[in-house]
Amino acid sequence: MELESSSLVLGIDVGTSSVKAVLLEPVSGEVLHSESRDTRAGLESEGGAQGKEQDVCQIIRTLNDCLTALPRDGLRKVSRIGVSGQMHGVLFWRTNQGCHWINSENLRVFEPKEVSRLVTWEDGRCTTDFLSSLPQPQSHINLSSGFGCATIFWYLKNRPEFLQQYDVAGTIQDYVVAMLCGLQKPLMSVQNAASWGYFNTRTKTWNMDILQEWRFPTLFLPNILDAGSRAGKTTYEWCGIPQGADVGVALGDFQCSVYSSLSESSDAVLNISTSAQLTFSMPEGFQPEDHPSPAQAVTYFPYFKDRYLAVAASLNGGNVFASFVTMLAQWTAELGLETSDSNIYSRVINAALSVNDPQLAICPTLFGERHSPDSHAYVSNLTLADLSLGHVTRALCRGIIENIHTMMPSHRLKESGIKRIIGSGSALARNDALKQEVERIFPFPVVYGKDVDSAVGAALVMLQQ
Repeated sequence: MELESSSLVLGIDVGTSSVKAVLLEPVSGEVLHSESRDTRAGLESEGGAQGKEQDVCQIIRTLNDCLTALPRDGLRKVSRIGVSGQMHGVLFWRTNQGCHWINSENLRVFEPKEVSRLVTWEDGRCTTDFLSSLPQPQSHINLSSGFGCATIFWYLKNRPEFLQQYDVAGTIQDYVVAMLCGLQKPLMSVQNAASWGYFNTRTKTWNMDILQEWRFPTLFLPNILDAGSRAGKTTYEWCGIPQGADVGVALGDFQCSVYSSLSESSDAVLNISTSAQLTFSMPEGFQPEDHPSPAQAVTYFPYFKDRYLAVAASLNGGNVFASFVTMLAQWTAELGLETSDSNIYSRVINAALSVNDPQLAICPTLFGERHSPDSHAYVSNLTLADLSLGHVTRALCRGIIENIHTMMPSHRLKESGIKRIIGSGSALARNDALKQEVERIFPFPVVYGKDVDSAVGAALVMLQQ
């Protein structure tokens, strides 16, 4: 069904650290308005030192604030809503009790009610030993800590009474769609289901036999729809958006970010934000093999229209550089010299730009990797000549890029017909030393400025419906 020319499409991305909303003009696909807000939703985890949890109430409050900052007359014209968000994570709620709708400043919004915390993709409570004790999935994606089903297994073993409080679950974006559409049981796209584990993308079904044999609470598993399908319609007016607007099934933020920028089959996208990903689209008809080696660095994410993305998804990107800056700020404070993180950030990059070829080498895997969860960061080849701030910073930038190049080397890209790399992401955009290392290590033209945007991608997907 075609959109009326006066209608607008709303794209939403509920990310790890921020929420973004865009209004798209349907004919040109132009972004008319855009708003983003940091969620600041992190909580001290109940899952121990390795746990990563977020406050769902704070996330939804930020989402409502983000929408109300958009022009009121534009929101009234919204007829379709696309939603994406951080993958792998899980939260729980009770049927028909997940939220209540209230009036706030003359606008209708929803607030979470009897909802658990969000256990995010960064969660590390599922140790290697714990994961090895679980059944082997019938899937082309290996199970990792932070995956929804792994987290549910952890609760089943360690806190079964917690699960008894709830009867449905989903990702944070699935929750948003379920609340907007008044769904009793959440719907989940193939993209998000694959990110939970124990899901077969060929049959588009959960591994029910395996899970039931292990007494997994399968009532928490959402019903499945193809990515790009419609989940329902808004049951209430929301922030000025009319009741009855079409809402798409929630999508993965990674797939939507790629969808917003990948225009040629010969392009690869390198995105460095909190983490880092290098990806390209596999040919039509490609099917990944089940039970890949746990040490395999490249995984295959379901994309759109039954196609897959080849993905080297590193857990180490801008977060490593941010940890480096935080460390320097702490050292500076301990020396009695106060300065801002932003000042340190700009100074260390300038120092790195004055250094071309350090002998010092830094392996940046501070957060491990999914294919190597027990790996650690380390420094090697340290000499007196490489002790300056510029040498260390340049070596760290080089290490971040070399790490992702190790996961998906240049020869693999060439064999797949890749001719150009689209460089994007907040960490890459802010760091010229990182850009220089990309251009040094990858023998392809690198194009910047065509930034990936999951909210835009979610809206563009809805334009095709």
